[in-house]
Amino acid sequence: MCRLFAFVSPERSTARNELRGAGLESLLSLARLHGDGWGWAGIDAIGAAPEVRKSALSAVSDADFETAIDTPSHAALVHLRWATAGLPVNMNNAHPFQADGMAFAHNGTIKPLDEIRALLSPTSIATLKGTTDSEMYFALIREQVALGLSVHEATVRVVGRLREHFPAASLNALLIDGEELIVVHASATSVLTADDRGRMGPLAAELPSAHNEDYFALRWRRSADGTVAVSSTGVAGTDWAALPAESVTAIRLDDRSHETIELATATVGRR
Repeated sequence: MCRLFAFVSPERSTARNELRGAGLESLLSLARLHGDGWGWAGIDAIGAAPEVRKSALSAVSDADFETAIDTPSHAALVHLRWATAGLPVNMNNAHPFQADGMAFAHNGTIKPLDEIRALLSPTSIATLKGTTDSEMYFALIREQVALGLSVHEATVRVVGRLREHFPAASLNALLIDGEELIVVHASATSVLTADDRGRMGPLAAELPSAHNEDYFALRWRRSADGTVAVSSTGVAGTDWAALPAESVTAIRLDDRSHETIELATATVGRR
């Protein structure tokens, strides 16, 4: 499991600026638990492929994290990893994953691993560098894009397929390319297990309350200048709005307009 943050801004900005003081403080407090690596992906110019920086170290102790969140970009995502029990902490398993002009980060666990792996084509399996379900999830999306679907359409199709196979899994994810930020909020039936809560240990009492109460929720905020930010609980403030449950939203980088597809009803809303 992990923490997610992203923004799309009309002008180049930084993750530090968009997190603001309280948000950054909360993010760093969460990094004490989500300390199995961090990642950042940013779009320097609209239409460009994302630049990715990541580490298997904790964001709290890695000076490169400070450099990443101070890097100006039109859009960026930040990921803090809390590794699924049994999966190694290393660079190959660190998010975001990057391929085909896209970067992808996931918050959740999709098990059993052999079942999601079985959904992949042999060609996709050959591209895997690590051992995570998250990288396999990303590969499934890329398969659909290769068939001609838009990134938004491909993500919706894959999330629907995974929901059928893994009804309790959190499929929350962020995907960014030179045109859009895709936000998957699909975790309505997901909860932290007793084992996960046990892994928190004494840190649980020190973490933001929203983190423990609604761990898998995603929220968003539109600022006065038009910047759109998306975040996991524990970082998002009380003035942030809840994203529609079981939905996939595409936020355009050029004008910050968004399109939301709600999975249960297959309805589309444009703004």
